[in-house]
Amino acid sequence: MYADVEIVLVEDNIEDARLTLRSLRQNNIDRRLLHLSSGEEALNVLFSETFRRQPKLILLDLKMPRISGLEVLEKIKSDPVRKTIPVVMLSSSNEERDVFQSYQLGANAFVVKPVDTRVFTQVVNQMCVFWLSVNTTLA
Repeated sequence: MYADVEIVLVEDNIEDARLTLRSLRQNNIDRRLLHLSSGEEALNVLFSETFRRQPKLILLDLKMPRISGLEVLEKIKSDPVRKTIPVVMLSSSNEERDVFQSYQLGANAFVVKPVDTRVFTQVVNQMCVFWLSVNTTLA
């Protein structure tokens, strides 16, 4: 079911999710993307037995209800199988505390969501090109 997933987007804001998907679609990067709309859903899917092959990248919203992005990040990075998956935190917050906590828990990058949609599109595409094409990952 999830065998070909390369990117997991965990985003509860539907407009931000649509903008991210549209940005990836413009550069044909969306072909293997899975959108999950909550931290709870992310944990259920990422830790399910049907999710055998790990994604190459997780784009994780920081501020979500019930289970936050930080809680999801902590679970991923404390798991011996999943801890090597690159996780990029996406947030509208640029509070030093949020950035610090994200890196303390093992985030590979922290990106403040640009307000301008054109800039947002560029940032998302640059991130994905780096993590999927430039970066070397474990098989």
